[in-house]
Amino acid sequence: MTATTHTRAAAEVTALPATRPSRVVVEPVRPVVDGGRFPAKATVDEPVVVEADVFADGHDQVTAALRYRRLDDGQDRGWTEVPMTSLGNDRWQARFVPDQLGRWEYTVHGWIDQFASWHHGIRAKSFDGQDVTVEYEVGRRLLSQIQADHDRDRRVLADAADALARGELGAVDQPELLAAVARHQQREPLATLAAPLPLRVERLRAQFGAWYEFFPRSTVTPARPGSPQRPGTLASAVGRLDHIAGMGFDIVYLPPIHPIGATRRKGRDNAVEAAPGDPGSPWGIGSPAGGHTAVDPDLGTIDDLVALNAACRERGLELALDIAFQCSPDHPWVSEHPTWFRHRPDGSVQYAENPPKRYQDIYPLDFESDDWRHLWLALRGVFTHWIDHGIRAFRVDNPHTKALPFWEWAITTLLDEHPDLIFLSEAFTRPRVMQRLAKVGFTQSYTYFTWRQNAWELREYFEELAGPTVDFLRPNLWPNTPDILTAELQTSGRPAFVTRAVLAATLGPSWGVYGPAFELGEHRPVRAGSEEYLHSEKYEVREWDLDQPGSLARLLGRLNRIRRNEPALRRLDTLHFHGVDNPWLLAYSKTDPAGRGDPVLVVANVDHHEAHAATVDIDWAALGLPTGARYRLVDQLGGATYEWSGRDRNHVHLSPWSVSAHVFTVSLAEPEPGSESHG
Repeated sequence: MTATTHTRAAAEVTALPATRPSRVVVEPVRPVVDGGRFPAKATVDEPVVVEADVFADGHDQVTAALRYRRLDDGQDRGWTEVPMTSLGNDRWQARFVPDQLGRWEYTVHGWIDQFASWHHGIRAKSFDGQDVTVEYEVGRRLLSQIQADHDRDRRVLADAADALARGELGAVDQPELLAAVARHQQREPLATLAAPLPLRVERLRAQFGAWYEFFPRSTVTPARPGSPQRPGTLASAVGRLDHIAGMGFDIVYLPPIHPIGATRRKGRDNAVEAAPGDPGSPWGIGSPAGGHTAVDPDLGTIDDLVALNAACRERGLELALDIAFQCSPDHPWVSEHPTWFRHRPDGSVQYAENPPKRYQDIYPLDFESDDWRHLWLALRGVFTHWIDHGIRAFRVDNPHTKALPFWEWAITTLLDEHPDLIFLSEAFTRPRVMQRLAKVGFTQSYTYFTWRQNAWELREYFEELAGPTVDFLRPNLWPNTPDILTAELQTSGRPAFVTRAVLAATLGPSWGVYGPAFELGEHRPVRAGSEEYLHSEKYEVREWDLDQPGSLARLLGRLNRIRRNEPALRRLDTLHFHGVDNPWLLAYSKTDPAGRGDPVLVVANVDHHEAHAATVDIDWAALGLPTGARYRLVDQLGGATYEWSGRDRNHVHLSPWSVSAHVFTVSLAEPEPGSESHG
């Protein structure tokens, strides 16, 4: 060998791996967000389903295992391992149920299963009539080499090895032996992920809940003739809670409760100038009475807020506050920290705009300020202030207009300290921005559901939401907000409100309504072509008669009771659409991965003006039910019971004036004479 050849050979040896690599490949894994850059979201006491492709070259059998653990202040709490199940075509699955909030991580292991490979081979050869004398000895040696650390497992392995020595193949099929082999057989070399993948485990309300928004200043008793109207307060808002709890809502959400500025205050119906006595928009935050950590004196005190929060908890409700990082010209920060705001060439501060909308009463914060560090600390301090006063849920106004790195830092650090926090993102913006906000930590997000009206576009949009983004983006569905009164609600009457409520409550695990306006069917815009309400509660105090005969309160209560009773409605990842031969009808189902409760099947008419009939082609396998059986469908919304056949397409008839939707629970049924066969 020449010197050159020797040098080249030495270099090639040096380039070899230090240890023999595994022949097994582990890819692609889910749930995973951007390769592990961000944590996937999970829910305490709810199953986390992990899948991965695990395979190798050749014909050897491969085995896979899921390992997971909770991370707590850097302590190593040890891994828990569960075997993965083959789904076919090299796809494997396992699940676990996290039992605590906080940071978790998981990984997947794969290895050549020598014993399973031997077992598969000897069975195939025996069936083919081949001589397997040598294979018996191979199997015996494999069992003899397994080092068990339990006496019972050692005895099981030794007994099976002795049986093989006697030519008794049936001994290796015993579950006890297979379990012992799985626990102790050699796994080296092992294939695994380059690094464990992160999970953020949050409480159930982060995944599943019903929100109700109302303005405390509108919790007023109608004034007697000739008496002045007195705005409501945080104290009077307590009187609204029984009504909200009675409808089954989980979270009470208040618009900003802070002092409202007087400079360029908006008047009624968004008038540029306020008239004397106009209360102004709660989103024009800040006055000499204080800023984001103060309570508007007209609403009460921080003690009143604490009392309201306690009253909510007594009724099984949770109080959420609106955090809007913007300032009125009168906010203390404007004079104390002028560099936190962007100034125009004439020296004036740039007010907020979203062309063509103009918000002359609001100054946006400048996240590119040279003093950004102190700005970030002050904004995070707003959250910690209200957290210290018992608030655990926040709706955040327009987070897409603030710096994304700020949200990643603020929310991550806040969740590390308080893993029970909820952050709802009000980001009606481009999909990638909405998704990034979810990745950096927002618990839930408003969505485009508000404007998706036709059956085809609802299906298309929710198939997208139930796709890969389901691991990190949790939609919260709102038919209306104080800013949004859609053309559909303006023009289609009560049927539109009913159907939109059914869709919002069943398509997504979380939903909400801008309260009295929705339950009373408020539908008048400030002008044609606008989505703003006439006499918008954002700019004036409203008196609501919640006992009106046309109230939707009973429907909302019914929907929330169904949601609580049916675990399948907690999920988005099991959403499945079914065939309907009428474009005005939408059919979809959900199931619970843990097998709690029955599958739920919803069929809705999205035409608010005409009745429609159709036949529905149900994919029974998607419901976890055998094809071709007979099924019992109980309409949890309307109360009727039907029987459908799995061998036929089944008929429905839905009218916007009577029954516009079915919310069925589905189970197997024995045929009974006289059963109804249509919906």
